[in-house]
Amino acid sequence: GGSEGRSKGPTHSAGAPAAASAGAAPTAGTPAAAFARAGLLEAAAEEEGPAAAAASAEVEEGEDEEALHDSGAVFEPGGGFAAEADWTTTVILCNLPNNFTREALLKLLFKEGFGGLFDFVYLPFDFQTQACLGYAFVNLVSPQVAPMFWQRLEGFCDWGVMSRKVCRIKWSSTHQGLAASVERFRNSPVMHPSVPDEFKPVLLQAGRRQSFPPPTKNPRLPRRRDFTRARGVMRGTSSSP
Repeated sequence: GGSEGRSKGPTHSAGAPAAASAGAAPTAGTPAAAFARAGLLEAAAEEEGPAAAAASAEVEEGEDEEALHDSGAVFEPGGGFAAEADWTTTVILCNLPNNFTREALLKLLFKEGFGGLFDFVYLPFDFQTQACLGYAFVNLVSPQVAPMFWQRLEGFCDWGVMSRKVCRIKWSSTHQGLAASVERFRNSPVMHPSVPDEFKPVLLQAGRRQSFPPPTKNPRLPRRRDFTRARGVMRGTSSSP
């Protein structure tokens, strides 16, 4: 607990998370190791793939992450862990540094010991302001992972970049689960071919990146299209907290 920076999880030596070996044993003492002993990682690998049936609550026509961005939605601090239901797995990490990147977020999750325990990550990015929007969707492989996820990352502030922000966590209310996460974003403007890969959501299985299911219709071109300037941020040319 507390707002001091934490780095309890051992650093993974595999480099970029997407390149991690699918068969590698989790480092002892990490959340992934604990759940591996319980058979959770093996069970997660046998679950239906991301192309499973869409969640019952479908996204309304035209409702996508840009509409969410433009709404000016503010995510309140999540506080302590509270199980919402025995099937909820999708959380929102709030108060992330605005100069954070998807790669940095993935590395942080692996560093904190959650390699193999999440299968979807999306860090929305505003091309107009050249900054991430300060929150990210993460889907955990099981509700059983959530308490430890809260314990490790609620109050986290050891970002590795200049920022005084303190992480807060809350359950996602817009969609829940891997299938719903995929269905929400697969036809989103962020999946348009002109959008650079580093701005898109990613799927993972046992720590390895998987192909995202193709759109079921042609995604429209994003309204904010200054990808050249945005790429500069991803390369670390911005120091905005």
